Order: sequence, then C-alpha cells, then structure tokens
Amino acid sequence: MNRASLQKDPREVASMFDGVARRYDVTNTVLSFGRDRSWRRATRRALGLRPGERVLDLAAGTAVSTVELARPGAWCVATDFSQGMLAAGRGRAVPKVAGDALHLPYADAAFDAVTISFGLRNVADTDAALAEMARVTRPGGRLVVCEFSTPVFGPFRTVYMEYLMKALPQVAEAVSSNPDAYVYLAESIRAWPDQRGLAERIDAAGWSGTEWRNLTGGVTALHRAVRRA
Repeated sequence: MNRASLQKDPREVASMFDGVARRYDVTNTVLSFGRDRSWRRATRRALGLRPGERVLDLAAGTAVSTVELARPGAWCVATDFSQGMLAAGRGRAVPKVAGDALHLPYADAAFDAVTISFGLRNVADTDAALAEMARVTRPGGRLVVCEFSTPVFGPFRTVYMEYLMKALPQVAEAVSSNPDAYVYLAESIRAWPDQRGLAERIDAAGWSGTEWRNLTGGVTALHRAVRRA
C-alpha cells in the first residue's frame, strides 16, 4: 500500500504522488466527471492575470494547471515536491522547480500572484504554507486557493460524502496506478475545513479581504485574497 496518512508526513505524501503520477491527469478527469478542466479555467480567471506577471503555481503536479495559467501571457512556474509528478509533465513547456510549500526556494516578494490547486490540503502545516506563500508574494499581490470543500445543499452533501468514501475508491481501482492514494484523498477531504473555516485561516496568515466562490455546488471552492502590505 502506497498511501499517506492524515499526519501528512512530507516523505509519505511525496511518495504517494510519485506513485500516481503516470495516470494522475486522466484519473482526475474521470473522478471529477470532467469538471477539473472548468475548475482550472475558473482559477485562472479568479487570478486576473496580465501579460508579463510572475506567477507561482504551487503543488502544480504535472503542470497541466500551469499551462492554463500561462494563457494570458503571464510567466508561470510550476512547483511541486513530487519529482515524479513534475517528470510526468515534462512535455509541458513551462518552467518546473522541485520545492516544498513550507520552504519555498524563492526570494521575498518574487511573485505578483500565487495559486495552489488541490494541494493545500496535503501540506503538513496549512498555516505555515499560507504564510510562506505570502512571503514570496509582493504586497498587493493575489492568492487563489482552489480546493475541495463542503457542498452547500444538505441532500447533495450527503450523497457526495457517500461517493467519496464508497464509490471514489472503487472508480480509482479501475483507472489509477495507485488506488490506495484515493482512499487518502477521500479521508483528507472529509477532514478539511469548510469555506468559512479556510477563509479565516488565510486571513490569519498574511492575507486580507479573503472571499470565496463555490464551484459545482461547493464540491470545490475558490478562495481569493490579497497580500497585506
């Protein structure tokens, strides 16, 4: 079994993602019923990127999200601590850097914007990662977090949680190179704070004006904030 625990030991998490890298993108598309593409577009639009801006795409995996972010002409760098994931995206023509969200290999105020999609949940210390992202973002720069969240409609929330714990691992068995990793995925989503809870943590970590928008009924949420001066 190659699966991290909810203690989120960095070596375990990196190893787990190395193990799913080969089929990661196709598995995500299947498990999200194709919604992953629209979530990436929504993240790009929320950042409001302009040509020439410097953007950090953290927990970028195979860099499919980085390619989407670069569409407006921004300079975007994919950063992930799983070298297997970065290697799986070697064919995508964006810069790639191996790096830990808790110790980013970048100077203070190096970026105009930073984003992390479906990765903040996997970091051992969420608050420290948010503060580290603030460190490498210039004052007034933007943050967008795209992450699984809590569906807002009660009956749908119940169905969704049942899907996570029962159907998702079964689907992953058919399409993933490491189905056990998706048991961790389900568990980590259930343990993650809701929309307001995450907004409060972002505000406490060097960001301000945090607001969120639900996607797909709250299955996913976009949190947007600005780096305090």
